[in-house]
Amino acid sequence: MLASVQRGTERLALWLAALGAIIISVQAVWITYGVFVRYVLRSPDGMVTEATAMLLFPAAFLGLAFALRENAYPKVSFLLDALGPRARRALEALNLVLMGVVGVFFSIAAVEATMRSFSSGSASEILLWPRYLFWAPGALALLVFTFYVGVRLASLATNAVDASSKT
Repeated sequence: MLASVQRGTERLALWLAALGAIIISVQAVWITYGVFVRYVLRSPDGMVTEATAMLLFPAAFLGLAFALRENAYPKVSFLLDALGPRARRALEALNLVLMGVVGVFFSIAAVEATMRSFSSGSASEILLWPRYLFWAPGALALLVFTFYVGVRLASLATNAVDASSKT
């Protein structure tokens, strides 16, 4: 059961990271267009700065769970290599607990910001796009990340119990 939940969450993490890549590609094209019209056509685009700034929040968080899936967070590997299997597992569990605490904090903040911007009807100053549309993908990504951390922690604990029962 836990393995299928983990696979499903990893698949969702991949889709969120792909969405983040699409957003970054849109930003790159839009910024390039903005530079072109400003310096070549001498007619600055007033929307490019606000649009790319608003797209930064979702782009920043959409890859979190995927990075965890790929084990892409920085680690002090020489310390891990010096530890035995039990200590390494304990340190990995501590790392996941810390990620979970930080993830819960940011998830609460992002969900609250999404709900407040939705209920207030706030919109961006120039584009007049609803702000909740920019908060929602980041909030979803943070919720998925936090859930995935919990799944990984449960998987680590289950594997530790299985390993100790076999010895």
